[in-house]
Amino acid sequence: MKRFALLSGIVISIALATVSCSKMDGDGFMRGDYSPSEAGLDAADGSGGASAGVVTAGEWNDLDNWMFWSNLMLSPASEDQNGYKVDLAGMCDYWGFYTNNRVAVLVQDSNQNPARGVKVSLNRNGAPVWSTYTDNAGRADCWVSLFQKDTEVDNASLSIFLDDKQVAGNPVVSKWNAEQKETMNVYTVATVPTAKKLADVAFIVDATGSMGDEINFLKKDLLDILDRTAQTQSDVTFRTSALFYRDKGDNYVTKVSDFSTKASTTIEFIKKQNAGGGGDYPEAVHTALETGLQKLSWSEVPCAKLAFMLLDAPAHHEDAIIKSLQKSVESYAAQGIKLIPVAASGVDKNTEFMLRFFSIPTGGTYVFITNDSGVGNDHIAATVGEYQVEHLNDLMVRLINKYTE
Repeated sequence: MKRFALLSGIVISIALATVSCSKMDGDGFMRGDYSPSEAGLDAADGSGGASAGVVTAGEWNDLDNWMFWSNLMLSPASEDQNGYKVDLAGMCDYWGFYTNNRVAVLVQDSNQNPARGVKVSLNRNGAPVWSTYTDNAGRADCWVSLFQKDTEVDNASLSIFLDDKQVAGNPVVSKWNAEQKETMNVYTVATVPTAKKLADVAFIVDATGSMGDEINFLKKDLLDILDRTAQTQSDVTFRTSALFYRDKGDNYVTKVSDFSTKASTTIEFIKKQNAGGGGDYPEAVHTALETGLQKLSWSEVPCAKLAFMLLDAPAHHEDAIIKSLQKSVESYAAQGIKLIPVAASGVDKNTEFMLRFFSIPTGGTYVFITNDSGVGNDHIAATVGEYQVEHLNDLMVRLINKYTE
């Protein structure tokens, strides 16, 4: 069983007066209206049988809720009802990610249609500081000083390049501001690159022992997702892959099934995996991210690229590992790969915010498994606003369709 880190189980009670909610649980967290019986789930059973469509989850996109995220980052440290000191802004220092200098970009064609697959680069004082690609909504986010605390960023020092061509003017930086949305820097391009009808979808899964309470259900969901995805968008060629990881000292650290257009290849690989190993709380998250870049043959052409990370524990908190996490996140963004964490039971607040620091810079979103299905151990309430509880397989299919259509 994993040993919980310092902030494990902390229940955060921050007053977010500007955000409405559909339901409040006993700890004052916001969540959606849902009951297991509404979805045909037997909460008393606690297992529901290892079948797809049982595990429940919610989704929260911090980029789309910038004022909410800003409010979290600007909130002073406080004590929760159990006397634990909570400092959400301190998560930036802990993990070495500072999202207070965001350059939000929207690229369109001459008809104001989203321009997909455009390379967006941000320079500061003539030197490149961030690079990524627009997604199917024409959106891209660049970051100034993401890995160091920097409150003095002059817009005049910044410039934007689209497909390596500088555009006129200086972009506006969106700071943390709990009362104002991000400023969108809108650009028009005459020629839009042809994005391939191709989508790379990778599943990066923690396979340590503490995932045993959910991994059989997650495997069923992944198999269902793979089966349904190809059917929902018949005009898109899907390539899928899977990477299972544990920790140093286990009988393996990573196992990889590279991208294939045959879903059956990924399905057969997933079927063979089981939970085991571990022993302490942190796991080899940094190695999983590195391996996802080194061993998975991501498409070099502009297309939808998604990496779902299913896990229940943080990375080891060591300087070299933090540097590795930072470098990997920057590399995923540079290739236009969205990291989409899926937080399982066992995730504490440290881990939750580590995962959100993965999703925000890469243009991804945060997914968290909930207690509504009765599957697995307890899942802490995510520090988010109002959300809809869905079956995890439906939610992931929805996200794949959203980013690939």
